[in-house]
Amino acid sequence: MSVEKFLKQRAVNIAVGGSYTPAKWFDPKGKPRTFACRTTRVSPFRMMVEVPVVGKIGDTVTSYFSDFGKLEGFISDTMSGAFLFELEMTRPMREKLASKLTWLEKKQKNPSILDARKDARIIPANPHTMLTLAAGACIGRVVRLSRNGFAVKFVEPQNRHDLNRLIIRSALLPSASGAKDVSRLGARHVAA
Repeated sequence: MSVEKFLKQRAVNIAVGGSYTPAKWFDPKGKPRTFACRTTRVSPFRMMVEVPVVGKIGDTVTSYFSDFGKLEGFISDTMSGAFLFELEMTRPMREKLASKLTWLEKKQKNPSILDARKDARIIPANPHTMLTLAAGACIGRVVRLSRNGFAVKFVEPQNRHDLNRLIIRSALLPSASGAKDVSRLGARHVAA
């Protein structure tokens, strides 16, 4: 399908952060490369994804999105800084995604609808970041690890804007000082 046709179809305009691994991109050590990405428009069949590396039509992609989980498929069309991602999934998975999209669309229209999570999830505005351990600015503990990142439970409630300010983008490699690359930081805000 083309981007032009998809933009005329029923879908939810929503930004959800995630990551993707193009099947044919490898680092110098031969390991698959994973990049941060963000959805802009999603349906149960396909989604527009803003990306730093677009790839080619027909390339297979594996992705992970905070609200949708792991998704697989292929690129059916491209545009500058984005691709159209055709989702390959079972019927029950597609029905679950459709239900999630319906809920997210309702939440967009009525922000007073509460998430079932105890605490709201905060994903940094810039998912390519450096985290310096033991700095003391905000204290938290890693409570969940995943293939694409981790979740942090903070000791005190964190303001989204303050947290983004504390996360510094840097081109430095991990060092003995405790800096770690967290290109897919998923943090949970803890209410008092």
